[in-house]
Amino acid sequence: MHLTTRIAILFAVGLASSVTQHLQSQSTPAPQMPCGNHGDIAVYCGARQPEDLELAPDGKFLIATEYVNQGRGVGSGGAAVGGGVMLFDLVKKTFSRMTQTVQADKFWGDPACPGPIGDALVSHGSSLARRRDGRWALYLVNHGGRQSIEMYELKPAAGSWALVWRGCEIAKHDYNDVAILPDGGFVGTYPTGLATGSDGRAPAGGPTGYVARWTPGGGESEVPGTRMRLPNGVVVSADGRYMYVNEFGARLVRKFDLQDGKEGGSAKVDFLPDNLTWTRQGLLLVAGIKGARGECPEGSGRLCIDGFGVAEIDPSTMQARAIFDSATVDPLMSGVSVALAVDRSVYLGAFLGDRVVKIPYK
Repeated sequence: MHLTTRIAILFAVGLASSVTQHLQSQSTPAPQMPCGNHGDIAVYCGARQPEDLELAPDGKFLIATEYVNQGRGVGSGGAAVGGGVMLFDLVKKTFSRMTQTVQADKFWGDPACPGPIGDALVSHGSSLARRRDGRWALYLVNHGGRQSIEMYELKPAAGSWALVWRGCEIAKHDYNDVAILPDGGFVGTYPTGLATGSDGRAPAGGPTGYVARWTPGGGESEVPGTRMRLPNGVVVSADGRYMYVNEFGARLVRKFDLQDGKEGGSAKVDFLPDNLTWTRQGLLLVAGIKGARGECPEGSGRLCIDGFGVAEIDPSTMQARAIFDSATVDPLMSGVSVALAVDRSVYLGAFLGDRVVKIPYK
């Protein structure tokens, strides 16, 4: 969800959004572990608010969304410029911006899509999956210029990867995360689709949003039974039957059967669950922040993000196991939003800051 929702609505229960917008524009206030290797932990700097992560099909790169709105281009009337998408080379330990080309395809997205988003892309949640025709699809939640799901084909390019824009779907509200379904459609979370009031505040204690499902040729509809407090990260099983959604406001990861429309259990975690990812062993990883405390430093007008956690969940039993607590190490990063397993390590991304952090997967 937008940072203004993530902190203002949940932590401060109605704190003015201008405070959190100010926070987003600032560097992380707390001293953090410097860039480089620190025993079994490594800090890789050069990212810009890498809110979500995907592992490229060759296993050699991380695809990192950049939750950054850079405003307008140089000169009066310049085009909107967003953060785009970054690649992190797992061998070279370097970041580079992904190139984008355009080849619209009527079999991707909504025919009513007005055209490519270009450099205005402000990427948020992401989903990578192989289509039935063998091509790799990357769907991105976009907040730049329009609220939409942008649909790209991920293609090899000179030993790396590049994006080809294929289509889009214009959203009814502000999406947070997206998960591709086998038919080329998707499910996506609307954290504040039900919020009321001119200030954007959510009803006290009640549901604020829901999960929507978009199908090719069928459009968008609400998934029954998914109204909850700040639905956040979402993934689906390989066959598209089961959906797993983070209820950020309740510290829950919930399971839904998209075939019979029933909920199939939930897992409780001790942090605010943000994004979800799959491991190669078919387990779920979930990460999120633990809360916020006062101003950091005092008098700065900035909220201080206070710690994070990472847990592993068995999707069949919905049992959770803690695998990392930031309280055990020096400050690593602020605003942790995603944990992605690569071999015996976990890579962490965040909706704040300049880094991706690698920790051991124990």
